[in-house]
Amino acid sequence: MANASVKIQGRESTTADDTLQKKSREAGVISGGHLVAKALKNEGVDTIFTLCGGHIIDIYDGCVDEGIRIIDVRHEQVAAHAADGYARQTGKLGCVVTTAGPGFTNAMTGIATAFRSESPVLHIGGQGALTQHKMGSLQDLPHVDIATPITKFAASVPSTERVADMISMAVREAFNGAPGPVYLEIPRDVLDREVDITKAVIPQPGMYRASTRSIGDPRDIEKLADILVGAERPAILYGQQVWTARGQKEAIALLRGLDIPGYFNGASRGLLPPGDPHHFDRTRTQAFANADVLVIVGTPFDFRMGYGKRISKTLKLVQIDMDYRTVGKNRDIDLGLVGDPGAILGAVLQAASGRIKGDKRQARRQWLKQLSEGEAAATEKLMPLFKSNNMPINPYRVAWELNEFLADNTIYIGDGGDVVTISAQAVRPRGPGQWMDPGALGSLGVGTGFAIAAGLANPTKEVLCYYGDGAFGMTAFDMETANRFGVPYLAVVGNNSAMNQIRYGQLAKYGEQRGNVGNLLGDVPFGKFAEMLGGYGEEVRDPAQIAPALARARESVRKLRRSAVVNIWVDPREYAPGTKNQTMYK
Repeated sequence: MANASVKIQGRESTTADDTLQKKSREAGVISGGHLVAKALKNEGVDTIFTLCGGHIIDIYDGCVDEGIRIIDVRHEQVAAHAADGYARQTGKLGCVVTTAGPGFTNAMTGIATAFRSESPVLHIGGQGALTQHKMGSLQDLPHVDIATPITKFAASVPSTERVADMISMAVREAFNGAPGPVYLEIPRDVLDREVDITKAVIPQPGMYRASTRSIGDPRDIEKLADILVGAERPAILYGQQVWTARGQKEAIALLRGLDIPGYFNGASRGLLPPGDPHHFDRTRTQAFANADVLVIVGTPFDFRMGYGKRISKTLKLVQIDMDYRTVGKNRDIDLGLVGDPGAILGAVLQAASGRIKGDKRQARRQWLKQLSEGEAAATEKLMPLFKSNNMPINPYRVAWELNEFLADNTIYIGDGGDVVTISAQAVRPRGPGQWMDPGALGSLGVGTGFAIAAGLANPTKEVLCYYGDGAFGMTAFDMETANRFGVPYLAVVGNNSAMNQIRYGQLAKYGEQRGNVGNLLGDVPFGKFAEMLGGYGEEVRDPAQIAPALARARESVRKLRRSAVVNIWVDPREYAPGTKNQTMYK
C-alpha cells in the first residue's frame, strides 16, 4: 500500500510521495513552489488557471496542500482570460500560472486584455534555472522585458527565500490605484529548492496593506456636491471601475438620491435593471450634447468616448478615476477627483443630500422626462431591425431574442466585433456583474475563458456567451475544460462566415474585388462541435426558431451538464453603426 495511487485535483500522486513531502515539512524546510501556494493563499487566491509545464509543477504540489483549486486548460490564452474573468467576477486577485517560453507568450493576449481593462491579475511564469542563465536553456526568453510594458510590475525572483515576499510585493502593485496585471518569473531551481522555513520571508495576511477606499481631497467632494446641487440637466456615465471597485450601491444611490440620469459602459452595464427610471442608454449623444453638468466615473477618454471630443464644450465636465494619469487625459475638465469611485460617490451624496431646491428638482425631472421620451423614440426606431424576419437572419434580431431570453441570473458575455456592438443595443443584463466584454483592447477569444471563470465564481448563475464565428474558432476547444470542471455554459454563435467588422472597412476602401481578402471564413456548422463534446448543438436559419432553440439549449445544459452551442446563421451584409462610420478609428 506504500505506493498506492491517489487522485488529487485531477492529478495522480502516490502515498509514498506524500510521505516524502510530509518528512520535508517536519524537517522544517519548504520548497519554492510551496511558498508560492502559501503566498497565494495569503492573498485570498482560491483558484489558479494554468497549463502544465516542467518549470512550474512544484506550484501545483503546493496548491494541493493549501487547498487551492487548479483549473488546467488547453491553451494559455484561455488561462489568462479566465484569470482576468475570475478577477472581474469575484473582485479578488485572478491568478494564471504558465510555463516558460511559449507558455508565457501564449498568455500575453490575456494579460494585455487585463491591462487595458484594469483587472487585477497575477501572472506567475516559469524560467530556466539560474545556473543555466544565458546558456540557452529550454524555453528561455526575456519574459520580464516582454511583460514590462503591459503590466504594472514585472520582476524575476532571485532566491527561494524571497518567493512569498515578492508575490506580496507584486500583488500590492496590482491593487495600487487602478488595478491591473503583474508578472513574476521564478527560475526553476529557485522554485524547486528547499530552504529553512524560518529563513523564508512570508508576510502575514492583512498586515501589509493600506486602505484603498480614498475620497481624495475633501474640498473637491464639496465642490462636486455644489456643482450637482446647482445643475438643472446633470448626467453621469459609469464605467468599468465602478464595478471593479464594487461601488455599485453608492453609484445607484447617487442617481436616485439626486434624480440624475445614469449611463453605463463596460462592466457597469447592469448596475440598474431595465426599466429603472434612472437607467438610460440610447440617448447618450443627446445627453452629452445638452447636459449642463456631466460626470464621467471610471472610464477614460479613449476611442470609445471619441477621446472626449463627442462631449459638448459648453457643459461643466467632471472626471472621477482611480488613476491620476487618466484624469484630464485627451480632454480638459472642470474638476478631477482621484480615489475609490464608491467612496467618492457616497461622500458626494452625503454632502449634497437635502440641498436641491424645488426649482432645480423640477428642472431635472423635466430633463429626465425629455431623455425618457428620447429613449422611447430611439427604441421605436430600432424595432424594425429587432423584429426583422429576414433570412439570412438580421443580427439585430438575434440581439433582441437574446435579451428576451435572459433570466434574472444570466451572466452575459460578448466575444467578437459587430456581434458585441450590435448586442449592446438590445441586451440589458438584469443585475450588476452580469455583463462581460473584451474591453478597450478589443480582444477576440475572451469568451471561453470568461465563461469558465463566471461559472466557477457563480455556481448558481446561468452563463451565456455570444460569439462571432471568428472569435468562437479561436478558443472554443476549452469548452471541454468547462465541461470537465462542471461549469457548462450556453454558447450562441452569430455566424456570418467572415470577420465582418473589418470586412466592411476593406470593402468601403478597396471595393468588391479586394475587399474580401483575408476576412472571409468557411461555413462551419458549429452546433456539431457541442455534440462532439457530449452536449447539445443546433443550427438556426429561421428567425422564428431562435427562441425555441435557445430554450432547448438551456434545458440541455441543465440536464446533461454539458455546454450547448446554438449556431445562428446571420446576414453578412448587416453591420453595426460604429463599423459603418468607422468610429473606432476616428
